[in-house]
Amino acid sequence: MHLKLCLSLLVPVFLLSPCGLLLANEHQPDRPKIGLVLAGGGAKGGAHVGVLKKLEEYNIPVDMIAGTSMGSIVGGLYAAGLTPAEIEDELQTLDWDDLFVDKPDRRDLSFRRKSDDKLYLFKAKPGFNDGKLEIPLAFIAGQKFDLELNRLFERVSHIEHFDALPIPFRAVAADLETGQEKVLEKGSLPRAVRASMAVPGAFDPVEIDGQLLVDGGIVNNIPVSVARQMGADIVIVSDLGSDLYTRDEIVSGLEVAGQMVNFLFGLNSQKSLASLQDQDVLISVKLGDIGSGSFERIAETVALGEQASLQRALSLKRYALSDLAYQQYRLARQTDQGAPVIDFIEINNNSNISDEVILTALQIKTGEPLNHQQIKEDISQIYGLDIFQSVRYEIVRQDDKTGLRLLTEEKSWGPGYLQTGLIASTDFEGDMAFRIGLGYTKTQLNALNGEWRNVVHVGDQQLLRTEIFQPLDAQARYFIDGSLSYSSDNSYVYSDQATPVSELQVNRYALELGVGRQFGNWGQLRLGYNRESGDSKVYIGSEPVVNDFNSGEISLSLSDDKIDNLYFPGEGHFGELAWTASRQSLGADVDFDQINMNYQHAFTLDNNSFLLGMAALTTVDDNAPYQSLAKLGGFARLSGYPQDSLTGQHIGLVRGAFMHKLSGSRFFSSYIGTTLEWGNVWQKRADVSPDNTILAGSIFLGSDTPVGPLYLSYGANDNDLDSFYLFIGPPFTF
Repeated sequence: MHLKLCLSLLVPVFLLSPCGLLLANEHQPDRPKIGLVLAGGGAKGGAHVGVLKKLEEYNIPVDMIAGTSMGSIVGGLYAAGLTPAEIEDELQTLDWDDLFVDKPDRRDLSFRRKSDDKLYLFKAKPGFNDGKLEIPLAFIAGQKFDLELNRLFERVSHIEHFDALPIPFRAVAADLETGQEKVLEKGSLPRAVRASMAVPGAFDPVEIDGQLLVDGGIVNNIPVSVARQMGADIVIVSDLGSDLYTRDEIVSGLEVAGQMVNFLFGLNSQKSLASLQDQDVLISVKLGDIGSGSFERIAETVALGEQASLQRALSLKRYALSDLAYQQYRLARQTDQGAPVIDFIEINNNSNISDEVILTALQIKTGEPLNHQQIKEDISQIYGLDIFQSVRYEIVRQDDKTGLRLLTEEKSWGPGYLQTGLIASTDFEGDMAFRIGLGYTKTQLNALNGEWRNVVHVGDQQLLRTEIFQPLDAQARYFIDGSLSYSSDNSYVYSDQATPVSELQVNRYALELGVGRQFGNWGQLRLGYNRESGDSKVYIGSEPVVNDFNSGEISLSLSDDKIDNLYFPGEGHFGELAWTASRQSLGADVDFDQINMNYQHAFTLDNNSFLLGMAALTTVDDNAPYQSLAKLGGFARLSGYPQDSLTGQHIGLVRGAFMHKLSGSRFFSSYIGTTLEWGNVWQKRADVSPDNTILAGSIFLGSDTPVGPLYLSYGANDNDLDSFYLFIGPPFTF
């Protein structure tokens, strides 16, 4: 027993000794070099992991690897020293849906960008520069994917030539300009792999050595020729089969276009397979209905890869090593390289903003090992400025020192962006709000990322607004802002029975100035001055009663925004506390003070989300003019009443909401939910009482769509009022 234990401890040491190497070589004199070729195929490429498992089980050495697309990811990881079990775990635990969404998590956005969610603008932001409309080169920039690839290949970040990897490796890509094959053999391994899987139109092309590179499957999906060029005597191919659509599956232009790409992959694959010789081994994995996008089924693909390899066991075992020789082979290819220690930080900044703006977001310290989670969080903060197409990093060596090079690439379709928007609500009984909007935002006005925004609304509210936002320091801690606007709002004056008795139109001309302090990307303290003049036209019968008014106000507000989704909250909170003072000395018609408070908190259990919140506004002396009164009514704001039909000097609302997620994807999510609301609107402070409140609630279906949040609901209250609502916009704000 003790002898066996001693021998098991001594064998690894012996195998790495000169005598061990000689003995191992005696068991494999002049053995042929084996090249492993891994085909592209998206999620189907998980089958390659099953092939690797069987190769190790059969003691089959791999001397070089060539891979395309997903084959380059799996092959690159194996070449970098990861075991099949480690690769399988990584592929199964990656959040693929999240990786394919470039939009930063809301918690990573700058406070300025978070506030955009209240503007009801569609998510798409095409560029508009020099009078031309511009769009991205692909649907996915690959920002999150880049960061994950950096983490996965961290242990070999010090290696510049892929021949120096534990197993020599090549990734195959295609030159987008010439259509020629590009074999990547040096440089950044994560970047090479990223180029190899850049499906045209889906992923952004990758620029390497001045060439724009895309998915290598277009030119060489099964790179047998590359393995031969590397010196392989024998080639083992893991083929994932055809991904051609059937006649029944071709139902739109998308499938037709996709089938054209499939033809390109299939034609060059047939040529590669035809080049195989008798000594080579072809492992054809049958994946059935698992497609290239079925990332949720990767576990199934691994098992299918094992089954296919088992069927080729006799052919594979021709090249098996003895246990002793294979253990030596495995030990010689191990790498224990830990996280690199960062000696210097270098910024490669391709934008108009200063390097200092970028550096202020970095918490990575020189002289310490690279913390991947920290650099991921730092880069997410930089990307959250929403001016970069990509923000990534590389580990570089200069003068025997290791550095972190941060590379930023501004959006090719910026720095001016267009956004359209839609706000709509109806109770299906004649009360309807509808407006469409167009916004133009110009970013990077200067080195501190000043911004100019213009907004136009038409519909029940007309709006013209131009606004400047200017940070005063590199960290955007301090800022100034200012705007000029004209607006015209149409609304109804309601009786206590929620019956419209007259129509009101309020026209405003406004100047607003502000100065503030931002706290990271989660909070803001702002002091503002607002000067307005306008008129309100109250229509009684056919003749309007015109009342001119002037406003002059200062306001102080403190905002906190750590909610993950303003439309369908799942985690976090947001809140605001504000004081507004209207003074005749500032140009107002009347002196009054208002205090406004709003707080919402969300949490999630499985697919069920809960939102608890409260809001209150009070006018200190009950003397605010009509245009400054608070409003409630509508979906989730005392349901059953028409939108904004309750108007007064004071409001109070306590609300709870429950949402169950019915479905979710990268582009569309749907929910079913209910709300319970308790509160009221009061004209006098003396009327504010728990005994003078309204209990209301609703049930709803909601969808978070690419064009914004959409809700269909039914609401009722204890005043025997009920209503159906169709609502577009964020309902859980005030």
